[in-house]
Amino acid sequence: MYPELVEESLEKKYGFLLDQVSVLRERPILRELSGGLTNRNLLIENSTGKYVARISSNSSSLLSIDRESEYQNSMLAAETGIAAPVIDYLPGQGLLVIGFIEGRTFSASDVEGNLSRVAESCHQLHLAPPFVRDFNMFEIQKNYFKIVQERGFRLPSNYQDFAQALAETKAALAILDDGTVPCNNDLLPGNFIDSGSKIFIIDYEYSGNNDPCFELGNIWAESFLDLPCLEELVTAYYGVYRPEKIARAWLLALVGKYGWTLWASIQDAVSQLDFDFWSWGMAKYDLAQSEFTSDYFKKAIKIVTEK
Repeated sequence: MYPELVEESLEKKYGFLLDQVSVLRERPILRELSGGLTNRNLLIENSTGKYVARISSNSSSLLSIDRESEYQNSMLAAETGIAAPVIDYLPGQGLLVIGFIEGRTFSASDVEGNLSRVAESCHQLHLAPPFVRDFNMFEIQKNYFKIVQERGFRLPSNYQDFAQALAETKAALAILDDGTVPCNNDLLPGNFIDSGSKIFIIDYEYSGNNDPCFELGNIWAESFLDLPCLEELVTAYYGVYRPEKIARAWLLALVGKYGWTLWASIQDAVSQLDFDFWSWGMAKYDLAQSEFTSDYFKKAIKIVTEK
């Protein structure tokens, strides 16, 4: 029925693991999907359907990824209809199997052209039952920094110059804190899939309860959009122009860039994937430096305290 489209290297490496999931034992089509910086994503198609096998790397725990939480949160997100259905999970073996969503994977320009629809999908996700853990970039950045220091991983020479600005940001954001909702927390353009009628959200590795403005700011930052796009996205999400929420999203995006820099440092040292994590991280850090020292930083710190 299907042409033989099996990548032999994948079959040799992962065949035994895939055989442990009954729905994957027949796999006339097995190939790797692009994307994924902490796991490998394999597409399996057979007579019963199309599936994605997400196989995690051994660096997950260093990166604040908890695979059990990913599984549980993926289930909760799927129940809302915004994520792929969860088919199976092998605890301790790094395998999560989800249904394949037919649609177009977004690019940055797609995000820019669909900001109101992206906001609508975020709303749907954020109405899910509470996730099984929290995600706080201030705490994660602190943990990443400890790992980098203790293990002697590479670090930008002036990284700690912005520790005080980070503390100032944290204090300002605490003043009008409205609590948390279930968030994906890693919405690169490629984690949006447009079926035509809906934009689905995939990949719940970093999912956890978080400030919705982190989600919005992270979407904006990962697509490298300009400030008017952030204003449009936040306004679409809240249904009304909220300058304090726009500033909040901008500051949390900055905190993300500062924290993801350390994520890249860890990955640069431990990942077996063929990817230049250091350059990726330094691009984040260059943006963080420029934003911490910008006039808008001072303005945003003031705006987030005013309702």
